[in-house]
This record gives sequence, structure tokens and C-alpha cells, in this order.
Amino acid sequence: MQTGQAVTVVHGEQELLDRTLHLFAAATEVVCAANELATWAATQASNELTALVRTRRPGEVTVRKIYRSTVLLDAFAAQGRARDRDRHGAQIRITTEPINETIVLDRRVLLLAGDVTAGRRAYSVITQPETVHGVLSLFEAAWRGATELATYDARIGEIRQIAPQVLDLLGQGVKDEAAARTLGLGVRTYRRRVAELMDALGADSRFQAGARARELGLV
Repeated sequence: MQTGQAVTVVHGEQELLDRTLHLFAAATEVVCAANELATWAATQASNELTALVRTRRPGEVTVRKIYRSTVLLDAFAAQGRARDRDRHGAQIRITTEPINETIVLDRRVLLLAGDVTAGRRAYSVITQPETVHGVLSLFEAAWRGATELATYDARIGEIRQIAPQVLDLLGQGVKDEAAARTLGLGVRTYRRRVAELMDALGADSRFQAGARARELGLV
């Protein structure tokens, strides 16, 4: 562990939880932003935090979460976000924009995700008020521009089902007309589905969409 004024750097999710579990236990307001589900989850740490959440009664804590739209391309992940919303009363929104991967507890403690080194991610635990408030302002801006989970999930439901096939066809360089016939779609519908998939992946081109999908293990 490295410690500086108002900043503590820890390595790995378990050490992060060991240092902050008491803060989660006492928190009445939690905001969270993540580009991917793996950012804050190691199996043991995740289980401990889940067990803690279950001890909290409804209304004891307000939870708001923003996820990058790519997480909903996995049907299992999408179901998990819906369970978070329904079981724990979490407010969940989805964005197609890159976001700062953070958790803020009670507007006074900031957990900031860093890079992965030797298989472990570094996290900064920050209590400096100016930094916490600055990052919280970024979260609030992202929250205002994000879409409610149910709304976005309904919008992306169909493309989620055919995403693997579309990505495979794009990877093979199949022309739109032939790809549309393969999927039983009209060419315009196929192109619209490709555009929706690119949007969900945060990609500006079909090539970038393929690369992003490979990073996420979708192909």
C-alpha cells in the first residue's frame, strides 16, 4: 500500500474491500460508474459486498449506477443489472460514452479505478474534498445524459440476440446485402442493426466495433 495526503493506493479488489468495507457498511448514498462489470468485481470481494448489501434494509441506502452500454450485449449481465435494480432498489442508467470508473460514498470518499499491473488493478481511495466533488460533478453530468436501464434494454434487446452473428459477418467482410439475406433481414434493417451495435460498443467504425467486441469476448 502507498499512502499520500488524502490518497491511499491499494492493489486488487480484495485489498480495496478490506480497506473500505466499513465505509460501505455505513454509507447512505453510493454512486458507481463502470465501463465493464469486471472493474470492481473479484469473486471473494464481490461475495462479501453482496452479503453486506443484503443486510441493508430497503431505504437505508440510495444507490445510483451508470454502466457502459457494452455490458448489456451479454444477456446474463443484463439480467444481473435488472436484479440489482429490483432487489436492492438501485437506480441504473446506461451510457454509450466512455466514463470514469469510480465509486463515491456519501459524497466524501472516492474510489478511483486505475490500471492493471501483473494481473491486479490499482485503486485510489481519495478523501480530498475538491477531488471528490470534482469527480462527483462528472458523474452527475454523465447521469443526466444516460438512459434508464429498462428503456435502453428494450432498445437493445433485438440487437443483443443477433450481435454474435452480425459481428461474425462483419469479421468475414460479408457485404451488407449477403449478410442481410443470411439473417433474414432487409438491407436497411441490417444496416440499422449494425449502427445500433456500433453505438452499443462505442465504436466509430465497423473495424473498431470488431476490435472492441474481441476485447469484451463477444466474438
